[in-house]
Amino acid sequence: MGIKILLNGAGRIGKSILKQLLVDKKFEIVAINDINPSIENIVYSINYDSTYGKIDDKFKVIEDNFIKNKSSKIKITHYKDISQLYLDGIDILIDCSGQKVDILKLRALNVKKIILTHPEKDADINLILGANEDKYDRKNHKIISTSSCNATALLPALKLIDNKKKIICGDIVTIHPLLNHQRVLDGSFVQSATRDVDLNFEFGRSSTQNIIPSHTTTIKACSYSIEKFNSDLISSNSLRVPTDTVGAINVTLFTKEPSIKSEIVNIFLEFEKNQNYPIVLNNFEALVSSDFKKERYTTIIDHRFLEVKNSMIKLLLWYDNEWGYASKVVEILKYIDLKKVS
Repeated sequence: MGIKILLNGAGRIGKSILKQLLVDKKFEIVAINDINPSIENIVYSINYDSTYGKIDDKFKVIEDNFIKNKSSKIKITHYKDISQLYLDGIDILIDCSGQKVDILKLRALNVKKIILTHPEKDADINLILGANEDKYDRKNHKIISTSSCNATALLPALKLIDNKKKIICGDIVTIHPLLNHQRVLDGSFVQSATRDVDLNFEFGRSSTQNIIPSHTTTIKACSYSIEKFNSDLISSNSLRVPTDTVGAINVTLFTKEPSIKSEIVNIFLEFEKNQNYPIVLNNFEALVSSDFKKERYTTIIDHRFLEVKNSMIKLLLWYDNEWGYASKVVEILKYIDLKKVS
């Protein structure tokens, strides 16, 4: 039998994780908790997706709030409070709800590991593959944040350059697809306690008609994994654009040591050749965002736009902010390896 998982939240990230775990025999999703009261609608949203298409092995609702396809049978619940979840026999709780939860309440849950698919300062570790997986303590780290899609894409690149050239300052601009908390047409301003948005007039504007400037928590999330990469070192902002998935990050770095372009190219080529996980992908083709849809590599270096001017380095990174990020959550599940937990 596989490692038993309860998935809390069946939104965009939750469904991407679900679909990837369904084909991995190491894991068994035994329950999904979602506040959507319609089990039929949950099944519909799993079976059909405007971004990634429909699944072949479709689920249907059966007795006692279960859903089933040819390979899986999953219990559906609708608890609003995470402490109400029935966790008997569950090995790992993956929280994809995005809701802020009291860390003490999480620690009290009777599971071996809790995965949070958002940055969380008070987690035992904010783990990003290619950045700080060597800091993971199997025995003592119960609550594991898998950070954010942006930080997952950016931090491996920052660490690689810093190791060789020492970054002294920089700036990033994330170009991010629209998200569900935005408006389709102009409406009232957006507030979201779960996304650190207290009052945002811009997100009340039409996400399908505008490029929307905003702040980003990307660098804050990076600092939770490697403290050096914080807002004192690197400034940041974000542009929301009317696309469904695949983001980009425009990165400008100044380093203590000057460089030539071939040095920086070789840093990424060498890492790709020797990496243990699908993290860095080097792209030299004339591609656009949709070409990276469903790509599992999440730090995609577009070498057409890599520039080096003395101590300044410019990068353009691509990443699938849904499926690609979810693939890193799955890789982290494999990395933490419950069989090695005493």
